[in-house]
Amino acid sequence: MTSSSARLEEVTVAILAGGKGTRLQSVVSDRPKPLAEVADRPFLAYQLEQLAAAGIRRVVLCTGYLSEQVTKTFGSSYAGMRLEYSPEPAALGTAGAVRHALSRLTSDPVMVMNGDSYCDADLAAFWQFHCARQAEASVLLTHVDEADRYGQVLLDSEQRVAAFREKAPSQGAGWINAGIYLVARRLLDSIPAGRAVSLEREVFPNWVGGRFYGHRCHARFIDIGTPESYALAASFLAARRGA
Repeated sequence: MTSSSARLEEVTVAILAGGKGTRLQSVVSDRPKPLAEVADRPFLAYQLEQLAAAGIRRVVLCTGYLSEQVTKTFGSSYAGMRLEYSPEPAALGTAGAVRHALSRLTSDPVMVMNGDSYCDADLAAFWQFHCARQAEASVLLTHVDEADRYGQVLLDSEQRVAAFREKAPSQGAGWINAGIYLVARRLLDSIPAGRAVSLEREVFPNWVGGRFYGHRCHARFIDIGTPESYALAASFLAARRGA
């Protein structure tokens, strides 16, 4: 469990930056998805700046497809943060990539972020939520008007994760997974090593019923997984918190 004396600045962040971006290939075909350019800068730069603004000092980039491009673009430091890299030997999925990087993730808990989405959330408030509940895992949730593309996350009266509702047409408004997590090392260590594993499909459902909480916030959210959403990214990020 999280120590009440721990600080957000001491947390190691793992960014899942290994995506090929299959649906994005028609407009971004020569680089990994997190390096897709938004207003002449790689999308990943905006995420790193969000972390630096929150006081984070150390980030591990879990790379895969064209991993050398990520390393060449960002090097060993960015915005005052130390950057390290954990290249996948083969496609390991979202959970498998974090498990593969575990020896580099020295804090407890670890923050994990998807490398293809941006949530304009207060990360300090998310950290405080996680610590106050002595959670073993927490997921950041944001509210959208049309949740059918993402699926919904349902919470109980104590804000524990109760269920994940699959993507379905005409879901309407709801709370979705915003792609930012705080997770105890013990849980990350329980992920099977050396094979492809999905956080969303395989791991998270098994944590339901434990000390797995959802932090609701009304923060703006975008992912760049499709050409349509990618086209909106420049205007979205121009209006982000603190920009």
